[in-house]
Amino acid sequence: MDRHLSGPQLARLLDLPTGARPYYRALAEAVRTLILDGRLPVRVRMPAERHLAAALGVSRTTVTTAYDRLRERGYLDSRQGAGSWTALPDPGALGVDNPWIASADDGLLPLHIAAPSATALLPDAVAAATDAYPRYGLGMGYDPLGVPALRAAIAERYGARGVPTRPEQILVTCGAQQAIHLLMTLLGGAGDPIVVESPTYPHALDAARLRGARLVPVGIQDDGWHLDLLEGALRQSAARLAYLIPDFHNPVGRLMDDAARAALAATARRYDATVLVDESWAELAIDEVPAAAPLAAYDTDGRVISVGSASKLWWGGLRIGWVRATAALVRRLAVLRSAMDIAAPLFEQLMVVHLMERVEEGRAERRRGMGASRAALVEALRAALPGWEFTPPPGGGALWVRLDAPVATPLADAAAARGVRLAPGPWFGVDGTLERYLRLPFTLPPDALREGVRALAEAHASGLATPRGGPARAPLMPSL
Repeated sequence: MDRHLSGPQLARLLDLPTGARPYYRALAEAVRTLILDGRLPVRVRMPAERHLAAALGVSRTTVTTAYDRLRERGYLDSRQGAGSWTALPDPGALGVDNPWIASADDGLLPLHIAAPSATALLPDAVAAATDAYPRYGLGMGYDPLGVPALRAAIAERYGARGVPTRPEQILVTCGAQQAIHLLMTLLGGAGDPIVVESPTYPHALDAARLRGARLVPVGIQDDGWHLDLLEGALRQSAARLAYLIPDFHNPVGRLMDDAARAALAATARRYDATVLVDESWAELAIDEVPAAAPLAAYDTDGRVISVGSASKLWWGGLRIGWVRATAALVRRLAVLRSAMDIAAPLFEQLMVVHLMERVEEGRAERRRGMGASRAALVEALRAALPGWEFTPPPGGGALWVRLDAPVATPLADAAAARGVRLAPGPWFGVDGTLERYLRLPFTLPPDALREGVRALAEAHASGLATPRGGPARAPLMPSL
C-alpha cells in the first residue's frame, strides 16, 4: 500500500515562519526542507491540494502554486488523476530553480553571490570605448584571440606583477568562467582525474562535471593549504590537471605565500601536472599584505595556466576574462572557442583597455568600499551570532563561516522565507559535505549586510535551522 499523508498530518510537520511572504514560496521551501533532511521520506503521497489548503487555512491556489514550484524543482512527481509523490531531483539535471539564475527581482537579498556593484570608473570606460569604437568599423569586427590593444594591456599587467608576458600568450574570453570551461574541455577528458580544493568555486566543478571528469578533492584548512596533501593527491590519483585558487581563495579567502607557490610549481613539475590557476580575486587585497607573485612566476616549462577576470575588480556585468598560457596553447584554445562564440564583444573589450590603465584607482576604490562592508558584516555577525566562527580574510569578497551545527542547507531555506538568499557550504564541495559552513559575501553595502544578518539571526533561531530526525541532506544543485 502506498504511504500517504493527510492534510492535517503534513500541516503538523510544517514549520512556517509567521508572516512569510510570499506564502507559497515559504510553503514550498518548508516541504523541500522536510524532504532533504529525511523527515518526509521519498515516494510518500502528498495530500490533495484542497485538503492541505483547508488544514493550513489558505487558498487552494496558494497550495497549487507551491506544488507547482516543488514539481518544477524535482521534489514532486505527479500523475494526472493519481496525485503527487515526494521525490528527489536528478543531480545531473539542469534544474529550473538553479540559484545562479534566480531572478534579480524576486525580492530576495542576494547574499549567495559575491559580485560587487559597478566601479565609479565605469562611465569613463564607456565614454572611452565609444570614442574608440568607430576606428574598428573598417575591419571584420571581431578577433578570436581578443583585441590586440587589450591583449597587450593584460600582458603588460602581468609584467608589472612580476611575470614577463607577450601579447600572444593572452586569450580574451567572455568572462573567467568561459576560460575555465575551455581549459577543462581541452585538457580534461571523461574519467580523467582533476585535483580540486575543497571548498572551491562551484562553477569550476560544474565545468569539470560536464566533461565527465573524476574530481579529486583536497581540503583547504582555515590556516591555508597543506601542500603535502596536494602532493599526495597528485601522486595517488595520477592527475595531470589541478584547478587551484591561490589568490584570496573563493570561498575561504586565504592568500598563498611565495614559498608555497614555489613549492607547488615544483610539485607540479615532479608529477607532470598542469595547474589551472584562478586569479579572479588577485587584485582585491583589502588589508596591507605582502604582494605575492603570480604562480606563473615560478613556472619553468609552461605548466601553469592563469585565468583572470574583469568582473571582480570592476563590475560583474563586464563579462571579460582571459587566459595566460603558452602561445601554442592560446591558439588551440582560440580554435576550440570558435565552436562556441568566435570572440568576445568588442565594446566591452575596449572598456577594459581603458580600465587597465587605471588598475590602481580601481583597487583603491574596492579597498575602501569592500573594507567598509567587511567591517560591517563582521561586527553584525559577532553581535547577532556569536557562536559562529570565522577569520576575516585580508582580501577577496566573502567570509567562510563555520556554523554551530551542520545546518547550512535548512538555514538557507529558512533565510529564503525571510527574504535572504544564501550560499550553503555544500555548494562549494565535491560530495555534499561542508554542511557546517556558509559563504557570506561582503560585496553589498553595509546597511544591506546588516539587514541580511538580522534575517539570518531570525532564521537561525527558528526550528527550520535545527536538524531534526538526523543530519540535513546535501542540496542537489544542478550544474550550469
